[in-house]
Amino acid sequence: MFSWSSQSIVAGSLRTPTSSKTIKRCYAISLKPGQILPGKKYPRVFHDKKLFQYNWYTKILNTTHRAPLIILHRDDFSANRLKKLRWDIQVASQKFLKKAQEAGELIEAPTLTVVRSSIFGAALREFPNMRLEDVEKMIGGLPGGYAVLSLPVLDPSLLNAVLRAMDRSVPSRPEKTAEEIAKELAEKSADPAQPGRRMKRQRAVLVPDLKVMGALVEGKVLLPDRMQELAAVLSQASGGQLARTLEGFRKALEVGEAPEKAS
Repeated sequence: MFSWSSQSIVAGSLRTPTSSKTIKRCYAISLKPGQILPGKKYPRVFHDKKLFQYNWYTKILNTTHRAPLIILHRDDFSANRLKKLRWDIQVASQKFLKKAQEAGELIEAPTLTVVRSSIFGAALREFPNMRLEDVEKMIGGLPGGYAVLSLPVLDPSLLNAVLRAMDRSVPSRPEKTAEEIAKELAEKSADPAQPGRRMKRQRAVLVPDLKVMGALVEGKVLLPDRMQELAAVLSQASGGQLARTLEGFRKALEVGEAPEKAS
């Protein structure tokens, strides 16, 4: 389900010693400095792959001075479903990118990046002027997976097109009925059809779920309800009015007002 939320994290997996069943292992994004251990340097220094990821996430955070960085919580996404979501976002942005190209502007396409929670948390902690208490409120500690969507510019048509594309790409996940839940519990606790023989492993059917946690703009946090306000306000603005709206929005972030009031 694609929806608006106010909480999120990258999940790993492990197998139990006595079973072939895969168990998800989830980690929350930590915004607090790690424990200082004897003989270890602080702040932590990354190397190799982790250093590449840290630098890449920092580069992504640096884009928030020109456009929102949308924080997404994802659940039950296979590699193919993530690939399809990226494709749908690219298709939705083509009209805007084509107009920009015709106007002589070179603009990059929106980019969806799956992030590693521990490294992304470190990049957030050390990013200048980041209000970590607001970020903590946005992401909470909800287990699951994280991704970030980078937009090249803050444009209402592009923002709305991308949000609609994600809504279509990840349709609502239907709520399970009481009968379905009871059936699943009964199947899990049932004895095998042939005692003594290993039960045939069933591959789970993944139904992806996607939530907008919020966005980061110039080190400020924008929660989902204010993102919807922003999209609505920007859609009604154009030309000089759009410029004034954006300036008012930046001031609103600083003083905590609603965007439409500041504009």
